[in-house]
Amino acid sequence: MREGDTLGGLRVFLVEDESLVAMQLEDMVEDLGGECVGLAMKLSRALDMLEGIAAIDVAILDVNLGGDKVYPVAERLRQRAVPIVFATGYGRAGVDPEWQSCEVVQKPYTMQEIAAAVTIARQGVPSA
Repeated sequence: MREGDTLGGLRVFLVEDESLVAMQLEDMVEDLGGECVGLAMKLSRALDMLEGIAAIDVAILDVNLGGDKVYPVAERLRQRAVPIVFATGYGRAGVDPEWQSCEVVQKPYTMQEIAAAVTIARQGVPSA
């Protein structure tokens, strides 16, 4: 499989509050063959955007959004059965206990780490 086919057209919702990281992540998703269906940099914007996006295959969420935790967005995604990958500088330790079954990538992450985490999240296999 070529790198550009890894995500095979998956519709990816992104929440990241650092603009450079957000742009880099969006580029990674597109380079891996995914489609960014939404990018929010604030909790309120992410919640609003979810109302207007019908189909999301997977979400990559920064845990800390300028002091706000992303968990209200994660809860709405979970209600829609959307697989979640959390991105945080603190690794798995930075994710609340309730969400430990979700995939986690530690910042700074690579395109390969994003691809692997999305693949595992979509398979529904919790990591150890």
